[in-house]
Amino acid sequence: MGNLLKVKVCGNTQSKNLKEVCNLQPDFIGFIFYDKSKRFVDSSDEIKQPLGVDAKRVGVFVNASEQEIVQKAEEFELDYIQLHGDETPEFCSKINQIKPVFKAFQVNNNFNFNILNIYLSSCYAFLFDTSSNQHGGSGKKFDWGLLQDYTLEKKFMLSGGINENDAEIINNIDHPKMMGIDLNSKFETRPGIKDITKLFNFLIQLRL
Repeated sequence: MGNLLKVKVCGNTQSKNLKEVCNLQPDFIGFIFYDKSKRFVDSSDEIKQPLGVDAKRVGVFVNASEQEIVQKAEEFELDYIQLHGDETPEFCSKINQIKPVFKAFQVNNNFNFNILNIYLSSCYAFLFDTSSNQHGGSGKKFDWGLLQDYTLEKKFMLSGGINENDAEIINNIDHPKMMGIDLNSKFETRPGIKDITKLFNFLIQLRL
């Protein structure tokens, strides 16, 4: 199923590097608007440019206001919104009427996927990341075997610590609702700057 998976490259901060990322034809590119992140984007000048590809722009927010999300969506021409904080189903539903929402959840060994029932109608898809106090970007994996406990109808992206050696493992994950993967900290030369060689080699293996 590997070549069917969508790929999101998140945490982009610099225009030249972003162009190189886009040459690899990811499905989504992510920009982080959380000011405590090492990959925080505070200006559209660096990354607001014609991409020349079909990659969709995803803005990542953590407990942001509706006003801020709407403003950033317009300024950065976002196609999707990723909500990575403690947002309620009601808030997600409101934002989902503006742009399709990826709702992120932090997964650990005690995570109960049934709590996601109340979010089913309020977002486009889920994103499962590793539980941490950083709201993502930990570079750590959760136990991907836990995905077998997920039986809801909503599709999801897999995130958290995916690295260049994981292509074969990911290609062998057999879950009907897994739509793609989210790449970030393990494919960087420094926070916000992607390692194009690592990304290229990984994507070649993933798409075999």
